[in-house]
Amino acid sequence: MHSRLILTLALFLSFAYPASGERAGPSQFNIVLFLIDDLGWKDVGCYGSDYYQTPHVDRLARDGARFTDAYAAC
Repeated sequence: MHSRLILTLALFLSFAYPASGERAGPSQFNIVLFLIDDLGWKDVGCYGSDYYQTPHVDRLARDGARFTDAYAAC
């Protein structure tokens, strides 16, 4: 299972970044992926946590994209 996730991530990143020597044009964008184990969906402030203070993650969520639907098989 983990090897499939790593392979998928590696393939995605290989297409997301230009090959060496190419310059990133104005249409390029940055991707930041946080892979965190045992983090509940409501453990950060941007998803409604009152207990944990996560100002930097909240700012990233406010300025970027938030994903609100996901599926886990286990």
